[in-house]
Amino acid sequence: MTGHVSDRARHAFGEFGEMHIVPAAPETIIYGDVVDDSHLHGILAMVQNLGLRIVSMHSVPNPPPNATTSP
Repeated sequence: MTGHVSDRARHAFGEFGEMHIVPAAPETIIYGDVVDDSHLHGILAMVQNLGLRIVSMHSVPNPPPNATTSP
């Protein structure tokens, strides 16, 4: 099913720290902190191994310290 992330894939993302997986039909948004290039390449390799397709990637600046965020 397009945009659906399996339980296996959800579990695999847990190996990379606090990653958030949000259904946003017809796709799924996956986001979290990436600490360095090695971490990013590990995440991308796992995405490829799971057979997931990346539609787009964005770098988002850190929010100000007093901002609140929702998981």
